[in-house]
Amino acid sequence: MAEYGEWNREGASLSDVTAKKEYGVDREFIIRGINAGKLEFCEESIYGNPYIKVLRRQLEECIG
Repeated sequence: MAEYGEWNREGASLSDVTAKKEYGVDREFIIRGINAGKLEFCEESIYGNPYIKVLRRQLEECIG
């Protein structure tokens, strides 16, 4: 579970596109983590383009 206010901290969350750039994981890896209950997420959009936002700490735990 996310800590209180974790979503609002600078650099604590990242999009699926940024996760691919920084960690080399694709959207399918993130979706599998969400379905397994290991990643909390938010669905967002910018200029009508949807993306998935996840917590960096949880993503690093799934990768490592």
